[in-house]
Amino acid sequence: MKYLSAIIFSIAIVVASYFLGSAYIERANTNDSIKVTGAGNSNFTSDLIVWNGTFSRFSKDLKQAYEGIALDKEIVNKYLEEKGIKESEVIFNSVNTIERTKSKYENGNFVGQEFEGYELRQSIKVESTQVELIEKVAREITELLNRGVQFNSTPPRYYYTKLADLKIEMISKATEDAKLRAERIAKNAGGKLGKLKKADMGVFQITGRNSGEDYSWSGAYNTSSKKKTASITMRLDYEIE
Repeated sequence: MKYLSAIIFSIAIVVASYFLGSAYIERANTNDSIKVTGAGNSNFTSDLIVWNGTFSRFSKDLKQAYEGIALDKEIVNKYLEEKGIKESEVIFNSVNTIERTKSKYENGNFVGQEFEGYELRQSIKVESTQVELIEKVAREITELLNRGVQFNSTPPRYYYTKLADLKIEMISKATEDAKLRAERIAKNAGGKLGKLKKADMGVFQITGRNSGEDYSWSGAYNTSSKKKTASITMRLDYEIE
């Protein structure tokens, strides 16, 4: 009887251990997951161009300098109009006046500042959807020198007005790519993809197309190239059944 009780007790321990072990395995399996990263890329061409330039006048007489800069403004405005740029696309900023001086020395000793004259600068901004036209004008702007205007310009910057729609489209592509990766991993492991536990969007990047630019942790945003490539990543965490 004593041996029978011992046998029954041993069997009970084994059975209890089995069920406890099975419960632990089942619980552990429910915590199994697959974490994948998907990418979405899209090439696009900018549909908005921004171009900046500056022209200046210098004179010892302030009134004469203002008259000169006003004349230059008329010449620049007429030139842009002749080229087909709309008046609504051009912004003339206020005139900046700088009093120029030079250091004066006597017998090698500094004795003060000597007045040279007034330099007046006026900047201009052109913002247009006529991308090709503005590019052409920017290349030919030295023609203004022949009209007596000292005009300096910076390289155009390029933007895309439908960026919000493009971003949504790319998030969809990246999510789909990540899900396909997860399904393949689960299938190869003999499992089945379960519910989505978590989704995180990565950094949105815009680089020049085929430029070899480095990506930034804070997100690159290229404005120097007309043709660009946008990319984004999505990190998904799925349960495994």
